[in-house]
Amino acid sequence: MSDTTPQRPTGSNTRSGAVPAVDFGRAQLRFDTRRLSGIVTVRSIVVCLALAAVILVAGALSMTLGDYRVPFDGILRALVDPASDPDTRQVVFEWRLPRVLFAVLCGAALALAGGVFQSLTRNPLGSPDIIGFGVGAQFGVTLTMVVLELNTYLFKAAGALVGGLLTALLVYALAQKHTMSSFRLIIVGIGVSAGLGSLTSWILISVSVEKAMMAATWGAGSIASLGFDQLLPAALVFVVVVLAVLPLNRTLPVLEMGDDAATALGIRPGRTRLAAMVLGVALVALVTAAAGPISFIALAAPQISQRLTRSNTPMGILPVMLTGAALVVASDAVAQILSVPVGVVTVSVGGVYLAVLLAAQYARRS
Repeated sequence: MSDTTPQRPTGSNTRSGAVPAVDFGRAQLRFDTRRLSGIVTVRSIVVCLALAAVILVAGALSMTLGDYRVPFDGILRALVDPASDPDTRQVVFEWRLPRVLFAVLCGAALALAGGVFQSLTRNPLGSPDIIGFGVGAQFGVTLTMVVLELNTYLFKAAGALVGGLLTALLVYALAQKHTMSSFRLIIVGIGVSAGLGSLTSWILISVSVEKAMMAATWGAGSIASLGFDQLLPAALVFVVVVLAVLPLNRTLPVLEMGDDAATALGIRPGRTRLAAMVLGVALVALVTAAAGPISFIALAAPQISQRLTRSNTPMGILPVMLTGAALVVASDAVAQILSVPVGVVTVSVGGVYLAVLLAAQYARRS
């Protein structure tokens, strides 16, 4: 929860716009209107603008890649000039722009899910990748695609949501012992994740080669073949879930102080945890159903965002989402250069990040 100090009244200017202030050496902007009020650090605004610039530049550069080469200025003309070359506009708008927008959506959703779970567990390792919720969603989609032979986005989304929620309930039930320990939750989650991964492998070696290849291709995590048909419903669900997550931006940082303190401040810990778990799994399921498992974004993005903004919590919604979007857009550009799925790039980079994070955790404990 960010540090704040009482500020002196500033007259009518406080009502009409943002008023700069300083809190413990950090420049802030305070806005106070009839319907909305709050305090935002100047550093967070600068970080968000920088991340947005990275997304725009990396997205435009990624649209220049492919079998049909389009220069950077050609991409810009196709985006802003309706009278530009029709072939270039078709390539940009029908094939490459949906891919970039899906990368932004996937990165933002995964990063926000990671922020929710890391704040909930009060541990930087408490992401869906580590505690098994992502693997549960993957297992649900595998059953839906291979066993039930239902391959539409809605059925895969339902399978991912059910698989993720059931996995979350199982992990929480096994980790519950009088009180919830984040360390015990992570250890149980790793065990459940390993078990579900084994079941997924057993299913794939038990079906036909065609079904196994289809599931394996999806399981690599790729956004190459996604278009506006999949983007529009996914974006609609994403907006609804983000609106539902907004109240957690206030309650989860309070819950990080402990159940007793949260209860004293009017927060219901049990209800808050349940809402956070359901919404976090919904964000993971949204991405898994469309693009497959894109690992380690949920683990890395909240921690990177927290360090960039120097926040006390990983639950800064806008910086976290922009960080995740920037990571996936940049990773997808690298994936196109290497001709591999984006999930392969994020796993490779995320594995190094996880090793560094574990080493830092061990050093602090020692």
